[in-house]
Amino acid sequence: MHRSSFALLALFALLPGCSIISALEGGPDRDVFELRAPSFEHTSCGRRHATELVVELPKTRGTLDSERIMIRPSALQTQYLPDAEWGDTVPVTLQRLLVQGLGSYDSFSHVGRAPLGLAGDYALISEIDAFNARINGDAITVRMAVKAQLVREMDASVVSREAFDIEIPAASSKTADLIPAFDLAGQELTAQMTQWALRATGVNPSSCR
Repeated sequence: MHRSSFALLALFALLPGCSIISALEGGPDRDVFELRAPSFEHTSCGRRHATELVVELPKTRGTLDSERIMIRPSALQTQYLPDAEWGDTVPVTLQRLLVQGLGSYDSFSHVGRAPLGLAGDYALISEIDAFNARINGDAITVRMAVKAQLVREMDASVVSREAFDIEIPAASSKTADLIPAFDLAGQELTAQMTQWALRATGVNPSSCR
C-alpha cells in the first residue's frame, strides 16, 4: 500500500496511546496504529557519558518485514489482520521505540538511527524472531521475541548479547483487543531492552531518576 497517495481524512484516538488514521484510495480500508514507547520522562542517571549509541534497523524474515499485523493460527501458518496495519514496517517500529526509550535517558550524548559523525561509540544490533499474535485454542497471546547485541564500534567487539521474549494475553482475536496487547508488549520489550543497554554500558538503571 502506497500511503503517500492517500488522502488523510481524519485523525482521532480510538484506543489509548494509539493513533488511528483512516486512509482511503487504492486499496483495502485499514486503520493505522502506532505503538507507544514506555512513558519515560527525561531521566538523569547521575553522570553523563560522552558517547553515541546508534540503534541499527533490526533484521527479520520477510513475513515480518511489513506494515501488516501478523496473526499465527498455528506454528506453520501466517495470516494478517484484514482491517488494521502498523504505521511503519515492524523493524522500523521497533527501531523507533528503542530510540525513544534510550533517548529519554541522559546516559548518552546522542541516541539515533545514524551517528552524528562517521561512526558512533556503540551500535545496538538486533533480530526480530516474533512480533505477532498467537492463537492456541481459546488462548490468544501477543508475542515479541528479539535477539540483541551491543557492539563497541572502535574494535567491533560484542559488549553484551541478550534474548528477549515477551508474551501478553489478549481478550480475543479481534483488532480492538489485540492492539492494546501489542501496545503493552511493545512497552515491556522496550523497557527491558533499554535497561539491558544501560547496564551493558556501565549505567545502573536503578540509580536513574
